[in-house]
Amino acid sequence: MFDFTPDPDASKADLYRELLGAADALTAGESDGVANMANVAALLGDFLPDCNWTGFYRMVEGELVLGPFAGRPACIRIPLGVGVCGAAAKSGETQLVEDVHAFPGHIACDARSRSELVVPIVRDGAVVGVIDLDSPDLGRFDADDQAGIEALAALLSDRM
Repeated sequence: MFDFTPDPDASKADLYRELLGAADALTAGESDGVANMANVAALLGDFLPDCNWTGFYRMVEGELVLGPFAGRPACIRIPLGVGVCGAAAKSGETQLVEDVHAFPGHIACDARSRSELVVPIVRDGAVVGVIDLDSPDLGRFDADDQAGIEALAALLSDRM
């Protein structure tokens, strides 16, 4: 039984170190990618304040398909290049969006979302999925969040 409780007084850098350690402990040695994504989606929901959606989309036959998440029901399929998730998957580059309503082609799965961070998960040079974080706050995500989630994506690249 694991009990990972984030320190509410931790700096953002320390919070992401704790998150990465917890994700490593939960996923090390587990070969089931869905189980690993489910546990990490729950961790993200617990560790990251002011998020209304934390989770994964998986690359399946050339499009993103909803994976495990914490939050309200979401879009099931996203074509490459469409919305923030589709842009990240198509380009292979992180998308840090301060105001999703200003993002061309934004998909409003949850009307409460106002900012978003999407990090591609890359294995052997190919995008295999994305980590998607949404917040009801404008400008919720910054370079520290990006670095922390990019480290998490690197850890998970061969565990999903």
